[in-house]
Amino acid sequence: MASTRRVTDPEVKTKRWYATGRRKSASARVYLSEGSGNITINGRDIDEYLRRPILRTMLEGPFGTLDKAGAFDVTAIVSGGGLTGQAGAIRHGIARALLAWDADTRALLKSAGFLTRDARVKERKKYGQRGARARFQFSKR
Repeated sequence: MASTRRVTDPEVKTKRWYATGRRKSASARVYLSEGSGNITINGRDIDEYLRRPILRTMLEGPFGTLDKAGAFDVTAIVSGGGLTGQAGAIRHGIARALLAWDADTRALLKSAGFLTRDARVKERKKYGQRGARARFQFSKR
C-alpha cells in the first residue's frame, strides 16, 4: 500500500499530508501543508536547490493538473540519485500527498501519470562487455 498519511503537527497547528516518492535511486519524503506555494527541499529554497527551470516545472505538474498552483507549501527531504531523479521523486511524492489530501483527485492524477512510479533504472554492466549492451570492438582480421 502507498505510504501516505495525515500528519498533525502540534507546534504548527495546521494539517499536513505526508507521502514518499521514488525515482531511480532517489527517495523523497514530502510534507504538504496549506500555504502560499513555497517549496523547500532539504532546507533550501527550490530556486537554490534545483537550478534548471525544467526541473522546477516538473515539480509543479501535479498542482497544475488540479488547478491548485500556489495553494500548498511543500517541504521535501530527498536523498540519493542526481538532480533529475530527485526532482522525479519529489514530484511522485507530491502527487501521492495530494492523494492523501483528497482521494477524489485520484482519477486526474492517475490519468496524467503522476501516481505511477517510474521503474526505469540504469542497467548494470555485464562481464565480457564494455557496457550494459555495448560489446568490445570485434576485428575479423
